[in-house]
Amino acid sequence: MRATGPETTPRPILIPAIDLKQGRCVRLRQGRMEDSTVYSDDPVAMALHWQSLGAPRLHVVDLDGAFAGRPVNRDLIARICAELTIPVQLGGGIRDRATFEAYLEAGVRWGIVGTRAAREPDWAIELAASFPDRLLVGIDAREGRVATEGWADTTTLTAVDLARRFEGAGCAGIVYTDIERDGMLVGVNLAETIALAEAIDLPVYASGGLASIDGVKALAAAVLECRGRLAGAISGRALYEGALDYSAASRLLSGETV
Repeated sequence: MRATGPETTPRPILIPAIDLKQGRCVRLRQGRMEDSTVYSDDPVAMALHWQSLGAPRLHVVDLDGAFAGRPVNRDLIARICAELTIPVQLGGGIRDRATFEAYLEAGVRWGIVGTRAAREPDWAIELAASFPDRLLVGIDAREGRVATEGWADTTTLTAVDLARRFEGAGCAGIVYTDIERDGMLVGVNLAETIALAEAIDLPVYASGGLASIDGVKALAAAVLECRGRLAGAISGRALYEGALDYSAASRLLSGETV
């Protein structure tokens, strides 16, 4: 495992999420396209809002692309990248090298590959080798088992077993989503997230369920438990509905006194 400590461990970050569906900013409950809430008709303005609050990066998901298996909101994503000065990580519909490379050329800093990485890990490893530190592997799990195809299919593969395939491959990290908690405001699945972060030598970003300041406190404590490998968290619905104040939550997660 890599060395960690006060000097070498970066502070964890809180990353706002923008999920795109039919050109609008939405959030789903447990990944169900039919159970969505629209938060903005102007995703570019929303992206600039999170940047203005000090977000260090933005998490964007092409929900339409995730279900279609191909880019759907590509032009909108390029506009978001062009307007921001902070980096963007993008997932949803990236199933081939050409799409991945096109998004990088459009301004995306990190491409997130989920379904094909689960089905063909060697393909993702080769992609990471070609684009060092530009690939994040998205591992979406239901009861610890990897889900694919926009969360429509659940496999028998465990999240830990899949993540271990990418150690030493040049990946920028793992984005781990607990599907049962995503968009439900019931708290991050700390047990599964900690188990994953402790099992691998890659940064892990927790996604799904972050709901309150108490949840942020628990996550901050988990960062210490994982010796820095829990690199941050992604939040959507809690921020949009006011359950979390972004600035306060971000400072708390990074270890500052609020």
